[in-house]
Amino acid sequence: MKQIGSDLLESTRELSVEGRTYRYFSLPAVVERVGDFARLPVSLKILLENQLRFVDGTTYTVEDAHAVADWLKAASSTREVPFKPARILMQDFTGVPAVVDLAAMRDGVVSLGGDPRKVNPLVPVDLVIDHSVMVDVSGTADALERNVAIEFERNAERYAFLRWGQEAFEHLRVVPPGAGICHQVNLEYLAQVVWTANVDGVDYAYPDTLYGTDSHTTMVNGLGVLGWGVGGIEAEAAMLGQPISMLIPDVIGFRLEGKLPEGTTATDLVLTVTQMLRAKGVVGKFVEFFGSALDYLPVADRATIANMAPEYGATCGFFPVDALTLDYLRQTGRDEHRIALTEAYLRAQGMFRDASTPDPVFSAVLSLDLGTIRPSISGPKRPQDRIDLALAKTAFDSALTESLGVQSADTKKRVAVAGADYSLGHGSIVIAAITSCTNTSNPAVLIAAGLIARKARAFGLKPKPWVKTSLAPGSQVVTDYLDRAGLSADLDALGFETVGYGCTTCIGNSGPLAPAIVDAIENNGLVAASVLSGNRNFEGRISPNVRANYLASPPLVVAYALLGTMCEDITTAIIGQASDGRDIRLADLWPSNAEIASLVGSAVTREAFVDRYSQISKGTKEWQNLAVATASATYDWQENSTYVQEPPYFDGLTREAVLPLDIKGARILALLGDNTTTDHISPAGAIAKASPAGEYLRQHNVEYRDFNSYGSRRGNDRVMVRGTFANIRIRNEMAPGTEGGMSVHHPDGATGTIYDIATRYAAEGTPLVIFGGKEYGMGSSRDWAAKGTRLLGVKAVIVESFERIHRSNLIGMGVLPLTFEPGTTRKTLGLDGSETIEIHGIEKLEPRGTLHMTIIRADGSTDNVPLMCRVDTIDEVLYFRNGGILPFVLRGMTA
Repeated sequence: MKQIGSDLLESTRELSVEGRTYRYFSLPAVVERVGDFARLPVSLKILLENQLRFVDGTTYTVEDAHAVADWLKAASSTREVPFKPARILMQDFTGVPAVVDLAAMRDGVVSLGGDPRKVNPLVPVDLVIDHSVMVDVSGTADALERNVAIEFERNAERYAFLRWGQEAFEHLRVVPPGAGICHQVNLEYLAQVVWTANVDGVDYAYPDTLYGTDSHTTMVNGLGVLGWGVGGIEAEAAMLGQPISMLIPDVIGFRLEGKLPEGTTATDLVLTVTQMLRAKGVVGKFVEFFGSALDYLPVADRATIANMAPEYGATCGFFPVDALTLDYLRQTGRDEHRIALTEAYLRAQGMFRDASTPDPVFSAVLSLDLGTIRPSISGPKRPQDRIDLALAKTAFDSALTESLGVQSADTKKRVAVAGADYSLGHGSIVIAAITSCTNTSNPAVLIAAGLIARKARAFGLKPKPWVKTSLAPGSQVVTDYLDRAGLSADLDALGFETVGYGCTTCIGNSGPLAPAIVDAIENNGLVAASVLSGNRNFEGRISPNVRANYLASPPLVVAYALLGTMCEDITTAIIGQASDGRDIRLADLWPSNAEIASLVGSAVTREAFVDRYSQISKGTKEWQNLAVATASATYDWQENSTYVQEPPYFDGLTREAVLPLDIKGARILALLGDNTTTDHISPAGAIAKASPAGEYLRQHNVEYRDFNSYGSRRGNDRVMVRGTFANIRIRNEMAPGTEGGMSVHHPDGATGTIYDIATRYAAEGTPLVIFGGKEYGMGSSRDWAAKGTRLLGVKAVIVESFERIHRSNLIGMGVLPLTFEPGTTRKTLGLDGSETIEIHGIEKLEPRGTLHMTIIRADGSTDNVPLMCRVDTIDEVLYFRNGGILPFVLRGMTA
């Protein structure tokens, strides 16, 4: 708020709320200047307000405001505008490298003769530690206590570093581990919907907006807060006051009508919405929900839908604020004055929705009658691949031979498990996890899971002995209402004891399976399955031993744990036998909507939210006892640390940027297929013993049991670069018949890991490029997918299409994103990896301009191919020319 839009100060108005006066930048007051905006989507009204508030005649101009309002003329725009969020949200996997980068920037400022204390976040930053707890222990009464102890034993150094950062940097608040998942803490506590700031003694009100360093930041869109996931690199620039330019997006309207039928859940709804929007194609677009169903669709359901915006590909999935939003704010213990301000402000701005609100103008509209929703799961590899529950068995049988690589003659084989009285086959469910932010924000589905457990317990049913069960609530409030409803004991009795408060199975922190089960799977090529209430089920993500992963509602997770296999139709199969010998089916366990609603109404209380969040900064006894170094302006890097190292991004930094040159003599490091995710690219999950990263850790005297995960070691570039493109399921077409990140060195044809091959090329001074297919970089907003790419020596990535966040992250690290013209692919060009690549036109780079690639084949023949430069904006050109966002910002600080 330091830059108030002086050119439009006359557009500010006063708002009196309960005796307090606020000024705000009034949209109705500027109608004559920027046009009628009444039917502008609410998400774009928030974007318009951002333009008005920061007008300074240079970065923000009056023309920017005009451009947002003019969107109505065609319901589309080709104009780029700046955007500054009110705050930043981080989780620890992305937060640690962000604080590492800030610490390195301070060193960089010192090297250029500046004051390191100039490097501080300029907007509030909340860093919630939620990604480090792993399910090492489950199915026992002391699982939570033991997992927390292991978490602190593994991560004490990282946590001490974050404690240093909290003391060293202004405007950085760290929420200790054990509070819950960052998105649910955001939804229930951090988000204010309307933000305030005092500037020169005047209180201003404005919309709560944010960037998050996790894709599922969009969950808070369900509360009417505009925000989305960005790469850690972009977020760092934003926290340092750098506006991020964006193309004014198309806004897809999604009309919701009707009510969910008996026996369906919000999870079934969101899987359907995800399937529809992914089929529509909404990458880079806003999605805004409207329609009569919003009159009674609770915020928890809205948040479930908004959470999965990355899965349907949209930038955000936005729900306008209405009376139900205010009810949620009240229930979750928000300040009554802030609730009153929220309603008054949004009504004054034409942003408050009620039944009489006219439908906005949209770029396109989809409609869904909630009454048509059917019970669903999604998988086995992608969240958009929804399956009717009644067809799940048939779909798995087909996937087994069609996409999971099992020969038809082997589909029924069974394998004995050593030391056990059971056998496993293809489709045996070895993980059943109630996990992640998608559903653990939603009391209805968690209460439903508890009711399934209660009925199963009464019948004497137990999960199959080969199923690893776990419950990771999104916040401590979940435990409170499960306790109040009397359902915790029932879940515990079925092995769904709470294992921790954080992202677990959904991000690959599922922990180890029993060794005998692993041996049975790996030694016999079994396709084991997992069922989880998360939002991601990409290959190699959930567990290295599980190849078929299905997203499902929490009650279905419990039911599948009882059934134990994907090879039976859960809607008709005998799930188990009661103590009296009676056959029990799913219908005998499933609660009615009335049962669920009754318990939600009595168990979820405002008092629980107030009590839990009043103690959020306290942390566990382990956090309170953590030894922390005295805060200083710069960090004392330890050469022997395997968790935190000073990154090389600012090595040799000069005051003036060295402009990038055309690429010549480049070799291909990888040829990758469609749907290459950031999970394939970025180091994630367990660190394999026989991997470059594992070898590095062993050389530094780290025992295998202490390897921890790649996510926990994101503060150490030496580990992370060795794990880039090392996903166990990634396939490089240059090295056919291999998995796990192999490549080929040319011209000698030697095969090795991508890291080893890249290291050889670096020693030779050879630049590298990567080719890919459609939707390259889909998935989580992993900044290390871009950082690792750059540190491997890759200068350009050439694909058919990019997912939004990864494209931006590549530019943020100074890597050039390029796309083929329609009809051209790596396959039509016949690339095999032996070619030499030149890319011309970089020295005169323009946004979305055309560059030219020369392919020099092994026989000396050449092809010339036009490419579209996906550096989309003028600001992105500046970042690229500076070698990335952070060098650009740092040079600005010391200019």
